[in-house]
Amino acid sequence: MLQGCVCLTFSIIALGRGPGEVGVATATGSTCVADRVPHVRPGVGAVATQGFTRVSYGPEGLELMSSGLTPTEALELLLSRDPDRELRQVGMMDVRGRSAVHTGRLTPRWHGHVVGEGYLILGNLITGPEVLEAMEEAFWSRRDEGLGLSLLAALTAGAEAGGDLRGERSAALLLVLPGGEVLELRVDDHPRPVEALWHLWELRTGSRAA
Repeated sequence: MLQGCVCLTFSIIALGRGPGEVGVATATGSTCVADRVPHVRPGVGAVATQGFTRVSYGPEGLELMSSGLTPTEALELLLSRDPDRELRQVGMMDVRGRSAVHTGRLTPRWHGHVVGEGYLILGNLITGPEVLEAMEEAFWSRRDEGLGLSLLAALTAGAEAGGDLRGERSAALLLVLPGGEVLELRVDDHPRPVEALWHLWELRTGSRAA
């Protein structure tokens, strides 16, 4: 029997400039994405688990990385225990910038991922590779403005490039700040969730979209 829930989405995980700063931003055509896809732990790293989502990849992946495994070792171990691994799409990154990603061959199309230095981007049931390409370009264009702004810019670009084939309905940002504080912003059900996420960011930080 398949274990998991369906969360067909696009996400980005990245490191910031500050020590221990790491975050994940995600958007999807279903509700309450914050409850399933994004996971962070101060001093450890971040995980995005999506596709036919097995939420346990988040806390278990972070625990394995906390115990000393690299993201590659942690992900390989979790996949080896999962008979439905070809339905999963999972990205992991630790605070040292090491990363691992798996896009199962049975993940809904279009599916794919991009891995760069200090970031990884992944999506499934999106309009095409242009979504990931737009996210990568936007992330780089705003990177010097801080991790939160660059992640939100990437999410916006992904949505504007086509995003989820169903349109977006929920979005979330989890950010480990220097010093270990976790900032969590979530929009659980909204016709324009990425725009609403920007509004929450502005209310929380005072930083506005350019």
